[in-house]
Amino acid sequence: MCYSIKKIAMANQNFQYSLSTSKNTNEVFAHLINPKNWWIDLFGETIEGKSECINDEFSFIAGGGVHYSNQKLIELIANKKIVWLVTDSNLSFLKSTNEWAGTKICFDLEIVDGKTKITFTHDGLIPQIECYSGCSSAWTQYLQNLQ
Repeated sequence: MCYSIKKIAMANQNFQYSLSTSKNTNEVFAHLINPKNWWIDLFGETIEGKSECINDEFSFIAGGGVHYSNQKLIELIANKKIVWLVTDSNLSFLKSTNEWAGTKICFDLEIVDGKTKITFTHDGLIPQIECYSGCSSAWTQYLQNLQ
């Protein structure tokens, strides 16, 4: 997919990353709804489960088990919004290994100036928690790979 990065920002302190593409919202949505399409290829990731319908769940394991999280699809608006709730996490590289539990991973899509704007937000990933620096850096790498 061809994308252009518009901005990297923090909205309400939550990690947020935005980019734009000439692809239509239907194509982008179809790509993003399946994390196996984009949350891969950096740290030996394994993704198991589904992400197609509300209440579907998938697990994410990276770094040989250093990062484990389970996500549940809680909001889905076709071609506009995807929200996963992190129901469980074990980030063994942190003092508080469950920092992601209860956070939300969100994609919002909208048309701006004839392009699809993608806004990624990790709601709950804030600068005050231990994971922020490393996790925001990893998110940036995954999202840049969308280009």
